[in-house]
Amino acid sequence: MTELRYPLLSLSRLRMETDGAGVTTLAAGAGCPLRCKWCLNGRLLQEAKPTFVSPQELYDRVKIDNLDFQATGGGITFGGGEALLHGDFIRAFRKLCGNTWKINVQTSLQVPREQLAEDAVDCYIVDIKDMDPEIYRSYTGADVQRALENLRYLLGKIGPERITVRVPLIPEYNTEADQKASLQQLSAMGITKVDCFSYIKR
Repeated sequence: MTELRYPLLSLSRLRMETDGAGVTTLAAGAGCPLRCKWCLNGRLLQEAKPTFVSPQELYDRVKIDNLDFQATGGGITFGGGEALLHGDFIRAFRKLCGNTWKINVQTSLQVPREQLAEDAVDCYIVDIKDMDPEIYRSYTGADVQRALENLRYLLGKIGPERITVRVPLIPEYNTEADQKASLQQLSAMGITKVDCFSYIKR
């Protein structure tokens, strides 16, 4: 059996309350099914060469902050890119770190359902650009329906407490009214934790 490998682009240590509760380390990985017009990580994803690490190798790199994780209720956040392209890796990593660390994922939910890894993930930070199918497709090049189907599945499986949905205001793509409409639809679905912010075009 081939050993699982994570395409690690970078590790960012000692992050506080930005990628989940407590002190976290962000493990940014390569690969994404979306082609967002103003991708914040686009250049990194295109130009950087990943280092392929095993679950044990990644654990050995991040365990230096074990005491901070345990003291603050933090842990590791898998981002990217699309973290859940590596759902099996995340499951394997959970077996190494146990339940003393939190595992968070930053995700668009544009993955097959079997990759959601709800048995291994503590918190999902879901990036929904906009609930309107046309706006979503215009900005990402993808269909929002798969993301919404996976979001409904997670709500039924783990409840809203472990899910935060990010809803950005994106200049030239959506409006404050669109953002408000997205929030209303998410609330109707049962989402209780949202993160609203604005992209700054440079």
